Amino acid sequence: MDTISDQIYIDKVLQGDTNAYTYLIDKYKNMAYTIAIKIVKNTEDAEEVAQDSFLKAYQKLDTFKGSSKFSTWLYTIIYRNSISKIRKKKIITTDIDSYVVDNYTTDFDFPQIEAIKNGEQKKYIAAAIDNLSETDALLITLFYLNENSVEEIEQITGLTKTNVKVKIFRARKKLYNELSLLLKEEVKELI
Repeated sequence: MDTISDQIYIDKVLQGDTNAYTYLIDKYKNMAYTIAIKIVKNTEDAEEVAQDSFLKAYQKLDTFKGSSKFSTWLYTIIYRNSISKIRKKKIITTDIDSYVVDNYTTDFDFPQIEAIKNGEQKKYIAAAIDNLSETDALLITLFYLNENSVEEIEQITGLTKTNVKVKIFRARKKLYNELSLLLKEEVKELI
């Protein structure tokens, strides 16, 4: 349903109704900014990346083939523009983990989260995500908060399917550690 409505507006834009693009901007602006801020870590740069990405998507809309969802295509543009932005500012360094994930599992237990009220959960999760690296924060956001599939994340980031799974596993483990630290500090403050 969503893909069909996107295609209706895309067709209108391609037929010359430039105002129809406003619908697509309004629909995806929040996630566009979220992806950009997770990577560039700066509000002004994230806003610039999001705006530039929407402009680039508009200019290249005739190249959108519809083989993937419009959102996946747009998020790929945003991801690549974000990476380009930080490359211009600094040399990217990446931690390389040498261990092999033997027991990859999708069920991961967060007992600390269950003990916190729902409103506070969001605060702690957001703070923990902010403490993650750009890539880890982006993967957690795309997979869990935006509910993109591994295949969609593969298309957005250009990583292999296996690499996406491994990086999500590691990011989730880092998120768990960050939450544990944050909650331990919170308990100390209460006592």
